[in-house]
Amino acid sequence: MSKKKKTKDGIVRAAGVLLMTETANPQFLLMRHPDRWDLPKGHCDGKETYLETAVREMREETGISPENCRIEDDFRFDIQYEVTYRKQPGIIFQKNVRYFLGWLPEVVKIEVTEHEAYEWFDWQPRRPIQAQTIDPLLDAVEEFLNDRS
Repeated sequence: MSKKKKTKDGIVRAAGVLLMTETANPQFLLMRHPDRWDLPKGHCDGKETYLETAVREMREETGISPENCRIEDDFRFDIQYEVTYRKQPGIIFQKNVRYFLGWLPEVVKIEVTEHEAYEWFDWQPRRPIQAQTIDPLLDAVEEFLNDRS
């Protein structure tokens, strides 16, 4: 688990990956925290790029090797929001997160390390999951996939 890294300007950089299957009925992976769903993601360490962070976090949080996942070259989703951290109460940080789209040939068993559980969800029909980050990401992926077909 990486420590939270912030730059001198108070911006926290993070990256994650939405993992989807390339099956006839695609599914996507969500990780379960006690109070919410999330994606494999984490803070950028030092000069690590967003992609390096996303791939590292994917491996750390799911056990999926980068060799078994194809990152979509033409998809990036950036979102910004304010966050606070328990260890730094009263300080508001700007968090910039970049999400990538990763393809797996099929559903795989996940090695849960930083979450209490995980679940593979059917791509369609989709339901609202989390309004701040996950729903806008899923909307962007849906638009991307529709534009490709």
